[in-house]
Amino acid sequence: MTDSELVIDLRGQPIETLEDFWDAVAGPCGLPVWFGRNLDAWADTIDTRGISDVIDRHDVLTVHVEQRGLFTGQHPDALSLADVFDGQRNRLVIHPPA
Repeated sequence: MTDSELVIDLRGQPIETLEDFWDAVAGPCGLPVWFGRNLDAWADTIDTRGISDVIDRHDVLTVHVEQRGLFTGQHPDALSLADVFDGQRNRLVIHPPA
């Protein structure tokens, strides 16, 4: 049996802030309107599950972003966000700019 994977590809989208990130993942991840839009809420969503039916239907969540805006250099918000992903069940893949 293979794991099912939800792939969210945000490459090409302008993501300058965490708010931009929340805006970008809200629809594809099926986040509820009441979603907290903070790192603790995101950790609960991707680790504990039970918040998003879309994410819960998959064994693995992979989010692809470009190394620009929020994900350029050592931005503290980007580092904190990356720490929430465990690299196995939940992956954040940062690609060089196209």
